[in-house]
Amino acid sequence: MTKTDTVPSAIAGGVTGGAMTRFAQMPVFWRLLSLALFFGAWELAGQSNFNAAFPTFTETFAAFVEMVLDGSMGAAYLRTIEPLIVGLAFSLGVGVAAGVAMGLRRDVEFLTLPIFITMQAAPMAALIPLITFVYGVGLASKVLAVVFLAMPVITINSYKAVRNVPGSLLDMTRSFMGSRWQQITRIILPAASPMMFAGIRLGVAEGFSGVVLAELLITPTGIGDLITYHRSVANFGHMYATIVSIVAFAVIAVSLLYHLETKLFRPEKRGQ
Repeated sequence: MTKTDTVPSAIAGGVTGGAMTRFAQMPVFWRLLSLALFFGAWELAGQSNFNAAFPTFTETFAAFVEMVLDGSMGAAYLRTIEPLIVGLAFSLGVGVAAGVAMGLRRDVEFLTLPIFITMQAAPMAALIPLITFVYGVGLASKVLAVVFLAMPVITINSYKAVRNVPGSLLDMTRSFMGSRWQQITRIILPAASPMMFAGIRLGVAEGFSGVVLAELLITPTGIGDLITYHRSVANFGHMYATIVSIVAFAVIAVSLLYHLETKLFRPEKRGQ
């Protein structure tokens, strides 16, 4: 397998949510220095001509500017963002509700937890042909690819957050004769919300991986179409520019969620 065959599939696997979160936590100076070192090393590696398929950073940046100016980059993102938003919205609504239900009731946990564990463990690349066979190559298949990667993370984090609420808080509610509804709304959900938010943040990171995988393996559209096309015509600068742009978009989205998390929750309450 050639280098150009492996690059898109490797990037489609995505930068892990944890790594992007750590990057978001770094001070701005160190982030900029890290990027400068990375881009400098990239430029030197490209100029060494060790591989004809590896462009320099300046060539990649010029290709990115060209695609932005001719509108192809914007058009691709408009097509990619639709299944991403729909899939993440569905994963958020169903995932949080299912996680809370599993955390509150043992019977729901026994019935549904194995499903989400299986979804999280299953290799997405192996499931996509089955999804395509059942739902075709349209929007539904791409949304499902996002859901299969994002929902298990959101659900399991929500479940663990509810299940790990300190027992002393629940005992306090009982001592004050609080109802079950008051226990859930005033104690359990507020105490579990930091870890639940962390799960949402990680789920968004997985959603980016899912949408790029779908566009590469189901049918080339949006960002996946740009990657596939420019690889096929050996425009490697444009291919790398597209890959880097979606990675940067994912990093920015997760960084914004992390900063929102720092505003909403005290340091000792935040999820990891």
